[in-house]
Amino acid sequence: MNDWKFAQKSQNEELAQLHTFSFKKCHGEGNTEFRITVHEFAAPPPGQHFRFFARADKQVNQKVAPILPSGWGNSVLEALNGCTRMIRDFPCEQEPEESASASGAA
Repeated sequence: MNDWKFAQKSQNEELAQLHTFSFKKCHGEGNTEFRITVHEFAAPPPGQHFRFFARADKQVNQKVAPILPSGWGNSVLEALNGCTRMIRDFPCEQEPEESASASGAA
């Protein structure tokens, strides 16, 4: 039962339950791990029609036009799929985690 939604008194409060996911993008320079947070709003935020919003913690397409992957949907799956699609479709040009951790140890 989703009784937590009743804690919201006004739609402007934007009460949300958070779902966290990890997503790894493999590319020529190594792997980059993204943490994706999906907000499940008690009611769609003002001006929106969807209750689920996903957002990654890192930008993609850094050299041309940096963008933070995100997605909206009617379910966790829809929002998460929109976000992961952006991660897959755009190049990830930041330093991969494997080489970043190795250079920090030197």
